[in-house]
Amino acid sequence: MTQGRPLLNRRLAGFGTTIFAEMSALAVRTGSINLGQGFPDTDGPEEIREAAVRALRDGHGNQYPPGPGVPELRTAIAEHQQRRYGIAHDPDTEILVTAGATEAIAASLLALLEPGDEVIALEPYYDSYAACIAMAGGVRVPLTLRAPDFRPDLDALRDAITPRTRLLLLNSPHNPTGMVLTREELTTIAELAVEHDLLVITDEVYEHLVFEGEHIPLISLPGMHDRTVSISSAGKTFSYTGWKVGWVMADAPLIAAVRTAKQYLTFVSAGPFQYAIAEALRLPDSYFDGFRADLRRKRDLLGDGLRAAGFEVHRPQGTYFITTDITPFGEKDAYAFCRTLPERCGVVAIPNSVFYDDLDAGRSQVRFTFCKRDDVLDEAVGRLRRLAP
Repeated sequence: MTQGRPLLNRRLAGFGTTIFAEMSALAVRTGSINLGQGFPDTDGPEEIREAAVRALRDGHGNQYPPGPGVPELRTAIAEHQQRRYGIAHDPDTEILVTAGATEAIAASLLALLEPGDEVIALEPYYDSYAACIAMAGGVRVPLTLRAPDFRPDLDALRDAITPRTRLLLLNSPHNPTGMVLTREELTTIAELAVEHDLLVITDEVYEHLVFEGEHIPLISLPGMHDRTVSISSAGKTFSYTGWKVGWVMADAPLIAAVRTAKQYLTFVSAGPFQYAIAEALRLPDSYFDGFRADLRRKRDLLGDGLRAAGFEVHRPQGTYFITTDITPFGEKDAYAFCRTLPERCGVVAIPNSVFYDDLDAGRSQVRFTFCKRDDVLDEAVGRLRRLAP
């Protein structure tokens, strides 16, 4: 034992079990419908599952794949970016495959931050952002998104930049609020990044789930190619979240830096699944359009049900989450509300307050996911109606 020494690095003080693990365990313990953690309850396209089986049987990826990722997947990622957004990436030097987007974010922050560097991030933020910034020795500076529209205050962003600011961490479509950054907002952000010589990490895992507006990769804007690290993954787009296949796209020197950190995290992962996702990225546009339309319909199904149950519903522009407010029930503590919700009606949700440094900004907000079967959503809506005032 390390007598007299803490067992947890002080940078991670305050980071215990994630809210997702806590609430998912609560769902299992109470037999509740889990509308908290964002994973689908059905698998993705059958042909992609069969592609993974074929790779396993053919011995593709059963041993360590190449550190940057298998060439077939890196090429497919480059083709996808070119086809969807007109962005050119060299698959050999500008693309890196990771163990999901979470590792991509961690490796990028570890590679690009020095202790004391400030990182401006949109708040509320996915919980791994805060932990990864802390592990890298950075200082997080929140740019708070406020209900009901959760638009970024770009004047506040400008004021938040200091000589210690090293990096902006953006997420659009934004989890948990569902906000999608507009071209005008992205243009202003790009101009600020160029003016202050900032790096930008963009988490774009919900790129194919934009219901209103459009997804515009920041790296495509003037002056951003050599200062932007774009991150995406297969889990949210193809409904195989357990495969953990993500990727980083950036200028070659940035990729080299991120790869240096990544090789000491997982080294490599998901060998056979990489071949399957290469095929998935080449699916026709009809797949992506149908996937988006189905999730939009589910958004409206759950949103209407939540509204009928008495929640104030903030309609998301993207992702597969709905942020609600519980003040119509005469309640203000989202965490306490979510802890008792399973007993009250057999549904589990996530308190948005855990994603804020400014606790008052999100104290009464609760997030629900709608990436579930229709019958599950119908049952959840029926249960939630028990809360109606």
